[in-house]
Amino acid sequence: MGIRGRIKDFWIEQRLFEQRALATVFIVAALTLVLLSRLIWLQVLRHDEYTDLAQGNRVRIEAQPAPRGIIYDRNGAILAENKPAYQLELVPEEVPDLKATLQALARIGLIDADDIDDLRRIVRSRRPFDSVPIRLFLNDEDMARFAVNRFDFPGVDIRTRLARSYPQGEVAVHALGYVGTISESDLARIDREQYAGTSTIGKVGVEAAFEEQLRGRNGRREIMVNARGRSVEKAGGLEAQLAAIPGDPGTDLMLTLDLEVQRVAEDAVRDQRAAIVALDPNNGDIIALVSRPGFDPNMFARGLTRPEFRALNENPDQPLFNRALRGTYPPGSTIKPVVALAGLTYGVVQPTEPHYCAGWFSLPGSSHRFRDWRPRGHGTIDLRTAIAQSCDTYFYDISNKIGVRRLHDFMAEFGLGEPTGIDIGGEKAGILPSPDWKKTVFKKKADQVWFPGETVIFGIGQGYMTSTPLQLAHMTAVLATRGKNYRPRLVRAMRDPETQKITELAPRPLPRPEAGKPEDWERVIDGMLAVMQGGTASRSAAGAPYSIAGKTGTAQVFTVAQNARYNEAAIAERLRDHAWFVAFAPVEAPKIALAVIVENGRSGSGTAAPIARKVMDAYLLRKFPPPPAADDRVAATATAVTEE
Repeated sequence: MGIRGRIKDFWIEQRLFEQRALATVFIVAALTLVLLSRLIWLQVLRHDEYTDLAQGNRVRIEAQPAPRGIIYDRNGAILAENKPAYQLELVPEEVPDLKATLQALARIGLIDADDIDDLRRIVRSRRPFDSVPIRLFLNDEDMARFAVNRFDFPGVDIRTRLARSYPQGEVAVHALGYVGTISESDLARIDREQYAGTSTIGKVGVEAAFEEQLRGRNGRREIMVNARGRSVEKAGGLEAQLAAIPGDPGTDLMLTLDLEVQRVAEDAVRDQRAAIVALDPNNGDIIALVSRPGFDPNMFARGLTRPEFRALNENPDQPLFNRALRGTYPPGSTIKPVVALAGLTYGVVQPTEPHYCAGWFSLPGSSHRFRDWRPRGHGTIDLRTAIAQSCDTYFYDISNKIGVRRLHDFMAEFGLGEPTGIDIGGEKAGILPSPDWKKTVFKKKADQVWFPGETVIFGIGQGYMTSTPLQLAHMTAVLATRGKNYRPRLVRAMRDPETQKITELAPRPLPRPEAGKPEDWERVIDGMLAVMQGGTASRSAAGAPYSIAGKTGTAQVFTVAQNARYNEAAIAERLRDHAWFVAFAPVEAPKIALAVIVENGRSGSGTAAPIARKVMDAYLLRKFPPPPAADDRVAATATAVTEE
């Protein structure tokens, strides 16, 4: 039997091979074209875009905080500036374990262990790529300690920044305010991008009120980093093309404060709890604003430790409390000139009409006696003498005749009972009582009744009435100018730091009080002049080469019983009367008006008035020197009345 075999068809196999080879060539060629097309797309057409992206992988953008605006006094003295300082900063996305890193920094003494939780909240509230300051003002020892341990702290580095500095220390601190660490409440209201690279913000005073103008606008710069996020000069052999855009510095502020007068005023009440506000009655410019005791704002700029803040916050003398704007006290007899003007305006009193003061006053049909500060009384007096000797019974009678509603409305026109509108925040309104006010404050119907006796004590600045030193200085300024009224202000001009162009801010006039005839104003001012010429504050005017119109006052801290007598020696020091004094000078052409209060200071004539004289001398004798021959007519008379 024969063997059958398969015979190959070489031609078919060759054609099959050729077809497969041709298909392979086409596939390879197509893939090559795709690859070339992609390379052209990436390397040619999209070269710039991907170069920027590649650059971004090795370049980090860092915010450059703008220099904060400088603050000057009216004569060009620097009150707040910026100084280079080293601070410890942390970039959240580069820190492997935030809590462990902060604990390690605390162990080597670079941060306070008590601040770790607060720092964690601050860091987590920022963007992960922001550099967040966690310690300000490093000294040489701090920097050396960090340098030795630097390898243990990825994402943490020392930066050179401009930090806020207050070269005058605590002088004018309650007017200037200070910058402090940005809190969680601050973060809720600010644009975080605008505060990248900084951890401070204006907290109170001018620093807070003009934060937007002072902070400027941040710049930015590019820095090359390695894989660990550390800045390097080059990557491999490549030099980076790094851009830097400078920020816009903050606007400089020119204040109305006079540093020399401010120093004199603060020295005059250095060891007391007191407040002084002095202003120019012709435009509302505040010449001095004092609240004692004070504190050093540099402590807040560098960052307070918990023990430091606790010491300030728990101090019974309240150094953080701005008495000039927020301290509300019964104004006492300082408002008597306004009450007298109200009596003249409403025709309930004649300037020369005699009034007999027996040392007490009673309402018709009542046996209750409202006592005068002088137990034996002042005898027969008129309006001028009543102001000069601060006769309480005279003003009890006037107030009762005017009535509470008219008295309230009249005093409101002098800015009492409402904020003056000064250009910094935190001002309190005080209380200007009335029957309507009483109905809103008290819940019980019986307590809402306004009694005639409350009108009587309202007229001498006691009872429910309270005012701030700023309000009384403003009231005195309106009296000094015979009705001209300006909103108090601390900032008078702004300066562009680049062009040096100064923009003056115009004074802001307020409505004039609808009060009396011109001669009525002069009669009241003549009474205030008499206060300084034989009246309750004549000793403080002795030898002054300019004329002074003033008014002393006493604010009761607690009520003395009807038949009891005020015994200062038996009363705790902090329960003693507050001492008030308001004044303006010169009388014929006022340049300064001021209010002084010394807490528990015994009397306006003996304590507050001499302080005011020092402030007026510091301003008037330097800026408006008197002629060679002093005017004898303003010298105090030999006899003086001591009061309040």
